[in-house]
Amino acid sequence: MYTETSKMTSYDRNAIALAVGLSCLAGYVDASGFLATGGVFVSFMSGNSTRLSVALVNNRYQYAYLVFGVIFLFVVGVIVGTVVSRQAGDRRKTWVLMIVTILLFIAAICHTIGQTYASTAFMVLAMGAENAVFQRDGEVSIGLTYMTGTLVKLGQQIAAIMFGGSKDTWWPYALHWLGLVSGAILGAWAHGALLALTLWPAVLAALFFCACSAKLNIATSQRTGQN
Repeated sequence: MYTETSKMTSYDRNAIALAVGLSCLAGYVDASGFLATGGVFVSFMSGNSTRLSVALVNNRYQYAYLVFGVIFLFVVGVIVGTVVSRQAGDRRKTWVLMIVTILLFIAAICHTIGQTYASTAFMVLAMGAENAVFQRDGEVSIGLTYMTGTLVKLGQQIAAIMFGGSKDTWWPYALHWLGLVSGAILGAWAHGALLALTLWPAVLAALFFCACSAKLNIATSQRTGQN
């Protein structure tokens, strides 16, 4: 069930900044995977679902199998991330990001040695797991690899301003979308410029966000201890 506490604006600025950064990472990886596979998304499953449907109608069964496999692996990644999140307690963000980093590390190795399918599989698993970073009451509170819901909420917040609503609630959603777009631009550029090394910046970024999450956990624990 959607509640006020599931809004992105219910988080503090540090958490919002982390979410924007992770969406940038998702955009980078998605653009890289899209170009490496010749048109399959590794984080945007709505697009893949449409591609699967069109492929089935056009009797492109081999391509349909590939896309279905990607969708299946994404769900597996979500399951892995959610299980880790539930087991990790208050440090769930950090532990989930550790899993994301490890999966992207393996994907980068596979991509470097020319194993495109294996690299794609681990990218998809990583992107599925990443969506478990922000959860409340067992539900995803901030979707990190897809933007349809974010754009809907952006539109709703702008509309709310017209009826006297707060003028400070739209910008997190706008930044969230810009984060993914910016990451995708960087990923598309890196695919042409870095070639076999394209995914290594993503690994470093994931490691950085993991460290940021750990630092936020420490700061939160210290504030809780002082209170």
